[in-house]
Amino acid sequence: MKTIAVYPGTFDPITNGHIDLVMRASRLFEHVIVAVAINPSKKPAFTLEERVDLAVQTLHHIPNVEVSSFKGLLVEVAREKSAQVIIRGLRAMSDFEHEFQLAGMNRHMEPNVETMFLTPAEQFSYISSSLVREVSTLGGDVSAFVPSCVVLALNNKNSLNLDEK
Repeated sequence: MKTIAVYPGTFDPITNGHIDLVMRASRLFEHVIVAVAINPSKKPAFTLEERVDLAVQTLHHIPNVEVSSFKGLLVEVAREKSAQVIIRGLRAMSDFEHEFQLAGMNRHMEPNVETMFLTPAEQFSYISSSLVREVSTLGGDVSAFVPSCVVLALNNKNSLNLDEK
């Protein structure tokens, strides 16, 4: 049986930390689905289409990785894609409590899908999408934290926001 893993997130935008986790997961599983979420409780800087496109651009070189989007329950995506594993990233202990609760809820709703926690390489452990957006919005250089296509997309987004003001 082919082992399929789903790595969900809003990826607003995708960072080098996310990419590191996808690469790690791609070595562990035969197929990895990066599932870009529509999260009604968040107000993303990038549209769903932009987030999916940036993920595709940055992950196209990994042959066993697929990028898709989803709305609704993650366990439904796992069922639809016949995934056995949900990948979640942990940067720090502060992430653990929330992720532990999510894993428990997902296990309750779908006992046949396991959650696996992966940690990024140390040089990526402090990077978050929200920090990248904030630094970029304030004019800082984020090229050490995200791929060049994301830097360009952030710069374009920031210049559009400045034009609107």
